Amino acid sequence: MKIEKSKSLFSRAKNFIPGGVNSPVRAFKAVGGDPIFFKSARGSKMYDEDGNSYIDMINSWGPMILGHANPLVEEAVIQAIQNSPSFGAPGEREVLIAELICEMVPSVERVRMVNSGTEATMSAIRVARGYTGRDKFIKFEGCYHGHGDSFLIAAGSGAMTMGTPNSPGVTKGTAQDTLLAPFNDLEAVKRIVAENKDEIAAIILEPVAGNMGCVLPKQGFLEGLRSLCDQEGIVLIFDEVMTGFRLAKGGAQERLGITPDMTTLGKIIGGGLPVGAYGGKKEIMDYVSPEGPVYQAGTLSGNPVAMAAGYAMLKYLSDHPETYGKLESNTKKIVSGYKDTLEALGLSYTMNQIGSMYSLFFTNEQVMDFASAQKCDTSLFGQYFNLMLQKGVYLAPSQFETLFVSAILTDEDIEQIIHANDESLRALLG
Repeated sequence: MKIEKSKSLFSRAKNFIPGGVNSPVRAFKAVGGDPIFFKSARGSKMYDEDGNSYIDMINSWGPMILGHANPLVEEAVIQAIQNSPSFGAPGEREVLIAELICEMVPSVERVRMVNSGTEATMSAIRVARGYTGRDKFIKFEGCYHGHGDSFLIAAGSGAMTMGTPNSPGVTKGTAQDTLLAPFNDLEAVKRIVAENKDEIAAIILEPVAGNMGCVLPKQGFLEGLRSLCDQEGIVLIFDEVMTGFRLAKGGAQERLGITPDMTTLGKIIGGGLPVGAYGGKKEIMDYVSPEGPVYQAGTLSGNPVAMAAGYAMLKYLSDHPETYGKLESNTKKIVSGYKDTLEALGLSYTMNQIGSMYSLFFTNEQVMDFASAQKCDTSLFGQYFNLMLQKGVYLAPSQFETLFVSAILTDEDIEQIIHANDESLRALLG
């Protein structure tokens, strides 16, 4: 496999773009080697600048649920852009997609469009603070909520420790209102709430984590958080930027049967274009300006092209719920094929899967939180990633990122993925 043009582009990019990439994980530092630069994508495959093809198992980090260059989405974008790529003023498509989101997502009675998942989570926390009159919030180790200052916090010596900045540029003053707990540890959350009585505005989490690999909530964990928030007047926020409209029409909250007070969304509601949204109960969302006192604005929010793409995507999923059965079937076939080889070779592994999200962890321990995820053999994963890449399967370039399966995968694609996995794992053993 030749990647000379990708190497050349990466070399040029490093002269003008920090690290040569516009988002850190793309630099391949976690897996070694140089990043691949892509030219096009269609259906289940992406094509790089050197003409190599890859079955895509990231799907733009989730939104390409129907595959790349979906004709319905393409046509919607073409029609919208002919009327101007931006108004900076209200348009009908904003109303249509808002109605559809409120219809599909159990927790959302009102929704505000923004331009990214990061904007959505930042705004949701601000609204929760304004609504409750409290300053602090709880997040979980290993859950990623974008690059807002309040979210870039690392854990201290234990669950009770106040957050400290995890990135230069984040002040201690910002960090002091962020409290951390281990994912899936309800007792730790209860202790934090007790130690900060009537000071916590919100608890935010990915209901199914995707940023420490795919990590599922334990039975009773989300139910316990819901009960605790009800008792203490805390706003429960589900970050469904990854899981929204992917695990079910109504996201993880529909699939798992737990309704939060607020939800953040992104990626898929723009059909792959830059977009985000936050929504929730009417009484909370009515605190957002101009209805209420909590200010949040964006010139390109509700962009007509992004709204057109997102509406086409969501309308299809709403009208074709059988898509979710196809997604799960595809994923289970892949996971089953992986397991057959892993067990035959006697490799230590854990496989987490729900719906069309899954992760292979190189560890013999169950992965239920960030601490257990960090025990994985990341060096082995880096070797595995590069072997799969050479065999035409594009995985997330990090052990700590979930994979996303598309509904467009063919039986031949699935066979190729399983065969590539088999050959790569055997090569790891020499």
